[in-house]
Amino acid sequence: MQTILFIFGTRPEAIKLAPLIHEFKRHNEFEVRICVTGQHRELLDQVLSFFSITPDYDLALMRPNQSLTSLTALLLAGLEPIIEEVKPDWIFVQGDTTSALAGAIVAFYNKIRLAHIEAGLRSHDIDIPFPEEMNRVLTTKITTAHFAPTPLSAQNLKNEGVTNNVYIVGNTVIDALKLGLSIVEQNNDKYSKPFDHIPLKNQTILITCHRRESFGEQFIQICQAIQTLAEKYPNLNFVYPLHLNPNIKDVAEALLKAPNIFMLKPLEYPFLIWIMNKSHIILTDSGGIQEEAPTLGKPLLVLRKVTERAEGVKAGTAKLLGTDKNIIVKEVEALLNNQNEYSKMSNVSNPYGNGDSSEQIVRIIKRINTKKEIS
Repeated sequence: MQTILFIFGTRPEAIKLAPLIHEFKRHNEFEVRICVTGQHRELLDQVLSFFSITPDYDLALMRPNQSLTSLTALLLAGLEPIIEEVKPDWIFVQGDTTSALAGAIVAFYNKIRLAHIEAGLRSHDIDIPFPEEMNRVLTTKITTAHFAPTPLSAQNLKNEGVTNNVYIVGNTVIDALKLGLSIVEQNNDKYSKPFDHIPLKNQTILITCHRRESFGEQFIQICQAIQTLAEKYPNLNFVYPLHLNPNIKDVAEALLKAPNIFMLKPLEYPFLIWIMNKSHIILTDSGGIQEEAPTLGKPLLVLRKVTERAEGVKAGTAKLLGTDKNIIVKEVEALLNNQNEYSKMSNVSNPYGNGDSSEQIVRIIKRINTKKEIS
């Protein structure tokens, strides 16, 4: 029996690893151990509860206003005794968080094979997103098995000299979305409750925006665009779950005044996918939503200057707008007023997979273990 240790600490990691954890647990030849770092706290716990995942270890490292340096130091120190106790055959990390980078480093220091889920994403700008872009570049250097979501991600790795042990498997976020929607649909009354005050018979535009590179003038432009659209289209709903960071929350509350703008508290994952599924258009700077929206058939407008998820833009499921208010207004209106333009974006197949990524990853790990493909 081989021991798999999952290390993660944020809500996006938990969402994307949940279906993979459940898939590994279905196979008797693996012992699954779970270590959460607590890099996020409340949001992480909500996802764990929703997907019925109980960690074996919880480092609970979240501190108010902690620096990346102090967080990384705490992660490395906290993970070391767990590695000594579990003695895993594989460590699995996901994406580009500081928890993922720390998991990769302890794998390297302890000569443990590392599997990187969602390998090969690149914006090609080390400052956007920060520190995520460099986290994933560094993790690549340590990884044993690279599970790339798309051919473009695999090509990014190849361009950096990584030519072996790269597997294109789609993105586990699609597995998670399908699993999550099946749970939500069985409990519709529960998950519709936060939206009871919103006239959802009207078309809804969902907004999620929180990235630090948009703080300041860029976020002001985004808010001005939303306010302009809300005033021009009073029969539309503009639903915005607000991040609690004052750089977002305070500015949004000061600038967004139209009565058809509904600002909500941050939504737990099941409530978020419920409203995503009911939306007509989505405006976002989120990476995960860029992958999820195509499965739901929702045109996606990305409020960032660059994206490491260029596959959606290339396929036509998403448009990269940046943060200029005039461009945002123009592109939203094009989707509202041109059914052909809307249909062109909403009917494109999802380039990030069809929901069987977890099954593929487990099969590959079994093959590696049996045939000893990787030394």
